[in-house]
Amino acid sequence: MLYRNVPKSGDKLSILGFGYMRLPTKMGGGIDEERAIRQLRYAIDNGVNYVDTAPAYHFGKSEKVLARALENGYREKVRIATKLPPWSVYSRPDMDRILDSQLATLHTDHIDYYLLHSLSKGNWEKLKALGVGEFLNSAKKDGRIKNAGFSFHGDTATLKEIVDSYNWDFCQIQYNYLDENNQAGTEGLLYAAGKNLAVMVMEPLRGGNLTGQIPDEIKKIWDGSPVKRSPAEWALRWVWDHPEVTVVLSGMNDEAHIEENLRTANEAFPHSLAPADIEIIHRVRNTYQRLMKVGCTGCRYCMPCPAGVDIPGCFSLYNAHHLFPHDRSAKFLYLGRHGGLLSHVSYAGLCKNCGRCEKVCPQHLPVPVLLKDVSKDMEGMMGIIVPVLKGGLWCMDKVGYVRQALSRHKNS
Repeated sequence: MLYRNVPKSGDKLSILGFGYMRLPTKMGGGIDEERAIRQLRYAIDNGVNYVDTAPAYHFGKSEKVLARALENGYREKVRIATKLPPWSVYSRPDMDRILDSQLATLHTDHIDYYLLHSLSKGNWEKLKALGVGEFLNSAKKDGRIKNAGFSFHGDTATLKEIVDSYNWDFCQIQYNYLDENNQAGTEGLLYAAGKNLAVMVMEPLRGGNLTGQIPDEIKKIWDGSPVKRSPAEWALRWVWDHPEVTVVLSGMNDEAHIEENLRTANEAFPHSLAPADIEIIHRVRNTYQRLMKVGCTGCRYCMPCPAGVDIPGCFSLYNAHHLFPHDRSAKFLYLGRHGGLLSHVSYAGLCKNCGRCEKVCPQHLPVPVLLKDVSKDMEGMMGIIVPVLKGGLWCMDKVGYVRQALSRHKNS
């Protein structure tokens, strides 16, 4: 296993992190806990020392399974990363309550890497107004957390603004060869690393889509390479080739995939890809972009939208929905990121047809027309689904609050 340093602390982290968001499940539903625990322990035994979870993963069960997996001495071998859910925070005391509940659930006295979950401009302003900076400082001072960071799915400009708004230790961004110029992108990666933040990368395989049902044109490019690697190894090596990346998270739930990722993480030094390798990856990326339904490059000349639409973000998930039809997550992510589930609304249906975006688009796309297609395809039942999901998140939060209160009463 190769390791990289966290700039501000010198902490040595395995370049492969274990994402606890996509755990193996049983035929009848629910987490296959025995298998999930066995898989994580095997990875730890083979050098992985960073595991990432969150209260929302598996509807609150991921942290509980992780706590069981880290029994019998495994807690001392890893750094735990988990997250504060902004949608569950309404006051400053909520932050302490949620963190204390997580400490109890994870059976630990500290969180090594604590993130504000899925920050956007809107929920960052909300958390700042509620005193999140003081909360993070206090939790670091009393030892409940060791490193403060945030996860992010927004644009480069917002990432820079957030990076400059607090003395962060690390951040977590989506990054892969298809997202080189999307979301935070390479520019955001370099900016955060330039501020001495450790950068953890999520979705290096685009939720597994870069390795699943691959289009024939893409398969021909991979098969034609003189160097034989699986699509997963190509994608992971591309991310690890960037020395600014500290940890790459993989949502591993298959033993064969774990073995392959461990092997790759023993060989993927920065700048180890040959120019011919990078050219092959560029050919694959360009082919994917040509196959996409909307030819948006994510340049963001169309932004900000006067109506509040995140135009590149909507197009990105619309493309993912059509490029990877076997994956149902694109619509859910659309609701979360643009429908108001996890942050402010920015969905395509907000478009007022002003035409400003179309005038400045370098690709000369009929943006308002395409946004209508996005709205029609991605927003069906949104008015019902988002409130229901919000209600579910609210219930999860209240159940945790009641359990914590009962535990305090029992121990008093």
